[in-house]
Amino acid sequence: MKQTYRIHGMSCNGCRAHVEETLSNIEGVAKVSVDLEKAEAVVEMDDQLSLADLQEAMQKDGGHYSIHELGAHHHEVEKPRKVENGNGVFYCPMHCEGDKTYTEPGDCPVCGMDLVEEVSAVPSSAQEYTCPMHPEVVRDAPGDCPICGMDLVPKQADISAEEKTYTKLLHKFKVAVAFTLPIFIIAMSDMIPGNPLQDVLGRKYWNWIQFGLSIPVVFYATWMFFERAYRSVKTWNLNMFTLIGIGAGVAWLFSVFAILVPDFFPPQFKTDQGTVHVYFEAATVILTLVLFGQLLEARAHSKTNSAVKELLKLAPNKAVRIVEGKEETIAIDQIVKGDLLRVKPGDKIPVDGIITEGESVVDESMITGEPVPVQKEEGATVHSGTINGKGSFVMKAEKVGAETLLSQIIDMVNKASRSQAPIQKLADKISGYFVPTVVFVSVATFIVWVIFGPEPVYVYALVNAIAVLIIACPCALGLATPMSVMVGVGKGAQSGVLIKNAEALERMAKIDTLVIDKTGTITEGRPSVEGLYAVAGFDSNKVLQYIVSLNQYSGHPLADATVQYGKAQGVAVLKVLDFDSVTGKGVRGKIGGESVVLGNGQMMVGSGVLISEALKSEVEVYQKQGKTVSYLAVNDKAAGYVVIGDKIKETSKKAIQKLQDSGIAVVMLTGDDRNTAKAVADALNLADFKAGMLPQDKLAEVGRLQAQGKKVAVAGDGINDAPALAQGDVGIAMGTGTDVAIESAAITLVKGDLHGIVKAYGLSRVVMENIKQNLFFALIYNTVGIPIAAGVLYPVFGLLLSPMIAALAMSFSSVSVIANALRLRTKKIDE
Repeated sequence: MKQTYRIHGMSCNGCRAHVEETLSNIEGVAKVSVDLEKAEAVVEMDDQLSLADLQEAMQKDGGHYSIHELGAHHHEVEKPRKVENGNGVFYCPMHCEGDKTYTEPGDCPVCGMDLVEEVSAVPSSAQEYTCPMHPEVVRDAPGDCPICGMDLVPKQADISAEEKTYTKLLHKFKVAVAFTLPIFIIAMSDMIPGNPLQDVLGRKYWNWIQFGLSIPVVFYATWMFFERAYRSVKTWNLNMFTLIGIGAGVAWLFSVFAILVPDFFPPQFKTDQGTVHVYFEAATVILTLVLFGQLLEARAHSKTNSAVKELLKLAPNKAVRIVEGKEETIAIDQIVKGDLLRVKPGDKIPVDGIITEGESVVDESMITGEPVPVQKEEGATVHSGTINGKGSFVMKAEKVGAETLLSQIIDMVNKASRSQAPIQKLADKISGYFVPTVVFVSVATFIVWVIFGPEPVYVYALVNAIAVLIIACPCALGLATPMSVMVGVGKGAQSGVLIKNAEALERMAKIDTLVIDKTGTITEGRPSVEGLYAVAGFDSNKVLQYIVSLNQYSGHPLADATVQYGKAQGVAVLKVLDFDSVTGKGVRGKIGGESVVLGNGQMMVGSGVLISEALKSEVEVYQKQGKTVSYLAVNDKAAGYVVIGDKIKETSKKAIQKLQDSGIAVVMLTGDDRNTAKAVADALNLADFKAGMLPQDKLAEVGRLQAQGKKVAVAGDGINDAPALAQGDVGIAMGTGTDVAIESAAITLVKGDLHGIVKAYGLSRVVMENIKQNLFFALIYNTVGIPIAAGVLYPVFGLLLSPMIAALAMSFSSVSVIANALRLRTKKIDE
């Protein structure tokens, strides 16, 4: 029997997989297929199950998702986000459920780790001032309190959620240390000759004192570990806290039982005074060391997204607005589109906009990664967070708040940091079997020591079984990939390379072929008219007028160049009827009753226009120089042509050489004719190129290369590049290009030149290398650590691993993975 239901609460592929697993585990369910986009689940059942049965299973799983009849209206009350100092979006640093986020802080329902708050993509507003005696008084500027007259003081910003987590853990750690240290001293006093503590009180009473001191450690400072362990067993999402809870819990409960009913235990468990060996020091030291590891992780997590925080600091919190000729200082969140803003020398540019008056040099290195300042004049675009030079100018606000380039970069980095790379599936698969395997090894260790170990066998068996549980750390395995991705994506953003998701990084590291467009990718993308020529019998002014009139409806960079040229010549634009654009070829329409066609040779052939050999030869002279030529035909007769030049970017040749030296084959595909394409290819030492390529031709060529087994990256900036960008293994869009191209791409280069591809490739290589190092460390650590904890070295060397040393090693294993990921911040990616 097959039934379709509506699922609520899913937000990512991790959710989809979790719902599928939950429903599949219901007795009587044969198969489940969940569609994330439709939010539907198709459930195949051996016998008809009621909706209530399915709902009960979902509720037992934690209630994160709900199931309903198809078509039933479900009222979902959206919980208000608890905003700390970020944007009220929280996520698991191990990305247990993919890119799923939460609206309030807490623990991950899967792995139990503290959720991390996402950095806000919108800069904070201006500094506020408040009265020390009357906190309800808040002003935008300093002054006197209207109630008591006291001077207003700067209002302290709320600390971030991660800072609150760190502060809370630090307090608990101090409590744990304060009570654990005396326990440790009491337990270790046996190693002091004569044991002076025994002269004060007997061992029985010291055991009770250890019990009393352990209560604040277990039930306050580290109680969250046991809560997480219980939840992990209840939901069967076994994790690091499962092992810690079992190991430390067994040691503590054993000790409590030992002081309550000592006669229950055989003689080998007892001391010469008749008391049972207790392990309060092992339990509390283990828990305190694990807490210390969590404390270090909380501090390290704040550094992994430091790149985003640094980007956020770029935007100023104040701006100077011009209203009716007068200047006023306002908070950045008061700026609206259309406002005129004054940017003074050395100021940070507040929002995205266009310069309307004045000129200056702007340092854009913080968003492009390029150190050379850029000259900006009237009509030039400027971006939030970039720094003005010595000039002063007035700009018109075009994009504010979350719409600015800086905010979009931060938003993209946040999303990419939460995405999962395919290599993570390996770690997830291993982690799924890890905890049950460790528990099995721990039980086996206990049994083997009982059978083959020396006296007291049960003491050795218990201590080594606990050591196995404690030293195992699936957390290090889970953190290996996400930490590297988070740091790598942040570093990319600071270098002008925006990564849409982690999969793009992994794919980029494997590419062996790069397909690039010409206009706007290799060349500047700012073409200019270099000449206009009329065929005998046609007036050159009329030819220009027809070209400008047709091109006013086209969005192509070449068309814009002719329109700007015509405006500069004072040409009057004519009305065009039946306008039609043929992508990759040209445009056509009717002007004053005449049929007019403008475009390349293919456009002329397709329109039935005959081009004489003499005219072709004349045009080829310019095409061989790398110029683009468009023919104009009136009433099916060639009337003239326009020559457009587009300068090759200074970085293109050097970048292509670096990519080729790295073993990447570079192929240029362009819609221009062969002569123009060959001229550009020769200038760049490119042997492989194809001309006259329409969007469908580029798409087919990328498919052909992939069919040969090549891993293809495609770089482009126009609408005609979008299909190929989507088809490639990795699509790379120039940030100076169209929105369609950027949406189709997995990687966007803010500056929009080929040197950015060198950076993207370098970034992907170092990130993947770092991920593999982390996975290697995590796997080797557990492969070596667990057998040592089990006691394999004891028969030969007489060495055993204390559970306390195991706890210390376990805590530092996760920290070492994060520390290794942080090394990415110092890596060079453009060499």
